[in-house]
Formats: sequence, C-alpha cells, structure tokens
Amino acid sequence: PSMQTSGSKPCPCPSFKLREVASMYFTMIAVFLVILVVALQGSAPRGSDFPYKVPLDPQGLLELSWNVSYPEQAVHFQLLIRDMQYGLLFGMSDRGEFENADLAVLWSDGHNSYFGDAWSDGKGQLHMDSQQDYQLLGARRAPEGLYLLFRRAFSTCDPKDYLIEDGTVHLIYGILEKPVHSLQAINISAIHRGLQRVQLLKPNITVPELPSDMKTMEITAPDVVIPSQETTYWCYVAELPDGFPKHHIIMYEPVITAGNEALVHHMEVFQCAAEFDSFPHYNGPCDSKMKPDRLNYCRHVLAAWAMGAQAFYYPEEAGLAFGGPGSSRYLRLEIHYHNPLVFKG
Repeated sequence: PSMQTSGSKPCPCPSFKLREVASMYFTMIAVFLVILVVALQGSAPRGSDFPYKVPLDPQGLLELSWNVSYPEQAVHFQLLIRDMQYGLLFGMSDRGEFENADLAVLWSDGHNSYFGDAWSDGKGQLHMDSQQDYQLLGARRAPEGLYLLFRRAFSTCDPKDYLIEDGTVHLIYGILEKPVHSLQAINISAIHRGLQRVQLLKPNITVPELPSDMKTMEITAPDVVIPSQETTYWCYVAELPDGFPKHHIIMYEPVITAGNEALVHHMEVFQCAAEFDSFPHYNGPCDSKMKPDRLNYCRHVLAAWAMGAQAFYYPEEAGLAFGGPGSSRYLRLEIHYHNPLVFKG
C-alpha cells in the first residue's frame, strides 16, 4: 500500500478548477456541521453492519469497525470514541508515521465542531485537502460514546491520498485534548497519538453451514499476569483427554476476556510432536528460562488469529484432522500481548 502518485494507473476522476473545488469544500464543511449537530442523538449503529472490528489504542478508548464494499470499491468506517474531548485524527500512511499522512480530522474550537479530509506534509504540518474523499455519513451519541461514520474509496485519484490495497495498512490516530481554532493550529507532535496495523480489505467469503454434530472446545490460558513490558509472548500447554479420538477442525475464533481486546495482538495453537509420550505442563512467558525445552517440539499449527480477523471457517468439504492414533494429545497456546502503555496485571 502507498500514497497515490502521478505514476499510479489512470483513474476515471472528474477534474475541477480551483475555484469550483474551494466552493465545493466550503459547502461540504457546512453540510458536515449540520450532520454533526443533527445526528448526535440516537441509538448506536448495528454491529452487524460492520463485521470487522479492532481497538485502535491500548486503553480501548477508540474502537474501529468497518465493512468492505467491492461493488462500490469503498470502505465504510465506524469509529467509536468512548471519551470524546476536542476531536481526533484518523488516517493512513506508508509506515505509520504522521508525516506525509492521509487523514480525516474532527476538531472543535470549544463552540463548534468541524470535520474534513486533510493531509500532512514532510514536516507534519496539516493542510485541508482540496479533494474531500473522507465522506462523513453521520455521527451518533450513545451511552458508550460517540459513533462517527464515514466512507473512503479504495482509490481516489488524489496524489495526497493513500491507496487502499490488499495487505497490511498502517492506521494512525491522534487525540485532541484541547480546543483548536483551526486545522492548521493542530500540532501533531504535541498530541497523544498511536498506530495500529490491520488488513482493511477482507476476502468476500461465504460462511458455510456447520454440521449438527459439531462440538466446541475452548483452549484458554488461565491466570495470566501480563508483565509490565511492551511485548510479551505467553505460552500455555493444554492436554487433550486420554483416548481423544480423531476429529476435524472446521472453524475457530478467538476467546478474549472482556476489557483485554486492545492487548491481544495475535495468538496461535500448535500441536506437539507425537514422538514424545508426554509434555510438561507450563503456563508462563515463552522466553522464560523456566520454560521446558521440550515445548520447542510443539510446532504444528492448528489455528492462528490476529487482531481484526473474524472467525475462520474451512469449506464445507474440508477440515483439519487432529486427535486419534499417531496424534499428540498436547497442545501449545501462544499469545502475543502488545502493551505499549506498560500495563501490569
């Protein structure tokens, strides 16, 4: 993914004179203000409209949900702001930096609120974009916070805009804690800001019908105490019942304790090597000297999940076999905790 340049493939975009663009921009800002004032009350949007969800910040104060429309070639965003102060910045850049970034900005001067499509230059100075491609669809106040809904096309033909493609997208955010009188007055080096990496464009896969004799198994690590450090890999060894027969995995999804969603970056379940009759039980950091060396023989991947992903389904005619003769009863769950604010507990 990258910023769109003049070398990108041609886009069927209309061309406007500067005067026409300026007129359209001020008209759009007026519409945005009306939407923000009129739509602040109401119920929260249905979660089913935005199937993909990820916390943006470690505290969970900003929660991004989205859907992908391939017919429209656009992404629809829903941003939940749990503790709205004086605005925020949300956007994308090549490597997660705030310089040369493509941004949607909501800001307040203490009396009125404003929304617009902006970009930052190489020094981090904000500029209003002459082509407004972040399209505000509405804002709703709910008990849990403010919902902001907006839309962005994959490709906009704007050289200041980020080209949304397959692969990892670096999402950036900033929180305005004080009123600002203009967009240009925002000093991005002085605000609380952060980065989240996600795959915005998801494959359009039909969820298969699950069989009636399906059984559910939960593999969770008990009593995890997250160390006061930014990155922790936690290992837990689970043991299947003696004589566990052959099964097929047809679907898996994450099980995360409520309130910890912003800390769990990704996790994997590995099956241990069948050549060993037993494996020692362990529940602790993967890099600890106390971790048994034999756990290094638990490498066969059964399931993998990363932040922002939905449940994974195998096609109706397929499944991943495990259990039964010649299959180890021992599994290793590995969890990556991303803790940039160095929470402990």
